[in-house]
Parts: sequence; C-alpha cells; structure tokens
Amino acid sequence: MEIERWERSEEISDAEKKVIQEIWSRVYANCEDVGVSILIRFFVNFPSAKQYFSQFKHMEDPLEMERSLQLRKHARRVMGAINTVVENINDSEKVSSVLALVGKAHALKHKVEPIYFKKLTGVMLEVIAEEYPNDFTPEAHGAWTKMKTLIYTHVTAAYKEVGWAQ
Repeated sequence: MEIERWERSEEISDAEKKVIQEIWSRVYANCEDVGVSILIRFFVNFPSAKQYFSQFKHMEDPLEMERSLQLRKHARRVMGAINTVVENINDSEKVSSVLALVGKAHALKHKVEPIYFKKLTGVMLEVIAEEYPNDFTPEAHGAWTKMKTLIYTHVTAAYKEVGWAQ
C-alpha cells in the first residue's frame, strides 16, 4: 500500500542509522528499566492510554505501575519490537514487516487509536534524551526524530491497510 506523500518518513542516512544503533545498544542494555520508564511517563502524561490495559488501567501511582508485572512484561515487548527495528534498520522490508504486524495487532485485536503511537514514540525520545544526555547530541536527536516518524508512518500504514475506522 502506498503511504500518502505527506506521511512518508524522511530517509535515514547511513550515518544516522549508525548513531541510532549506537545509542540503542546502550538503551537496550537496560531495556526493561528504560521501557518501564517510558510506559510510566506515557501513562502519566496520557492517562487515557491506560484504557487499553485491563491489568493496570486503574493504577494512578507511578510506583504501583513500576511494580506491575504486566506493565514490565509489556515494556519488554515494546522494547523488543523497537530492538528488532533498530537491528534491521538497513533492511526496509523487515522493518516494514515488523511494524505492520505491530500496527495490525493494535488495530484489529487491541483497538488502540493510532495517535497513541505518535505520543508513545515522543515519550520514548524524551526518556532516552534524559537518561542518555551525553549521547543525545543534536545530530542524534535528528536521527531519532526520523526513527520516530518511521515507526509511526509504518504503524499507521498498517492501520489503513486493515481499514481502520475509529
């Protein structure tokens, strides 16, 4: 399916791919903790996103969320999917395939509104920038912004492919 022109992600250069992979290797070394930090901030900033999670949708306290085994499990799953994308950043078909699976599952099975992916990837960038400030140079920020757009573009393309209607 052709992605609409205004939604196409900007090409990520080889140098930017290298920067993304270098930073991600440090992030992924602490994948569960970083993933939990990302999800907690996401749910605190966008509490309506919790509606899709029966196991922790009523949790308000970030410490309670942090202790939730279900939240930790989902954090590992999110970080694993991003890891697959980063590891395969030079294989556009693999990236597209992985993100299409994520998009279709969230559209068809979980009925998650696609805007939450834009919000989640924004929170992901904030957390990575805060936790790895020495690595997150302006160049790195630019590369990760393109990565964020790539994730959102591919996920929303999958929503369109399955005929998502809100």
